[in-house]
Amino acid sequence: MFMKKKIGCLHAHYSNVEYIEKAFSKFEIDWLHFVDPGLMHRMASDQTFTFSDAQKRVKDQVEWIAASKVDVILITCTNYIALLNEKQLSLSTPIIKIDEPYFEQICQLQQPQVMLFTNPATVEGTVKRLHEYARNHGGVDVEIIIIDHAFELIMQGLSDKYNQEIMNCLQQLTNEKRPISVAQLSMVNAAMSYEHQTGNVIVNPLQALVDFMASRLELSVS
Repeated sequence: MFMKKKIGCLHAHYSNVEYIEKAFSKFEIDWLHFVDPGLMHRMASDQTFTFSDAQKRVKDQVEWIAASKVDVILITCTNYIALLNEKQLSLSTPIIKIDEPYFEQICQLQQPQVMLFTNPATVEGTVKRLHEYARNHGGVDVEIIIIDHAFELIMQGLSDKYNQEIMNCLQQLTNEKRPISVAQLSMVNAAMSYEHQTGNVIVNPLQALVDFMASRLELSVS
């Protein structure tokens, strides 16, 4: 039976709220959004702030969300996912990580492919998790491309310029025969615009997440 879900989202940037709500707009969901851009800033700028400190911050955030009596917790930041140590948690609330449905789709392609990033700080954790996932799902052969100097634009609120940088990169890859994907939620709008203009499919984590959650959580359509 389809029932309305209450979902708590943990984001590292406010722009992700709109992405999620728009993507799931046809479903009956009560969203609770928790946004903390300060964690990644502190990790980058404070040498006294350790990896263990960051892990504890994410643990505390997830437990705080669970205490809000949500049905599911969704984590949209791949850095937060990499920091999450579920062995430290004692929760009954299911946790969905935005990158796992995306990884599943990538591994199903079973061919060499290209993965685009704008945020260099996200690459190591995401790629490590991808290879860990791929070991049990047929393996993966992927080239990583970082779009230089783009992420600082979105952090400054310059979303149009940010999207254009991604579009420019995709246009340079127009003749690329390998499948292409964008690894970050903030890249989805540009990827979808490029796909609409050219007809070239760009795999993205948001559509993979919608498909996954609609089927696994039996979301009701409004």
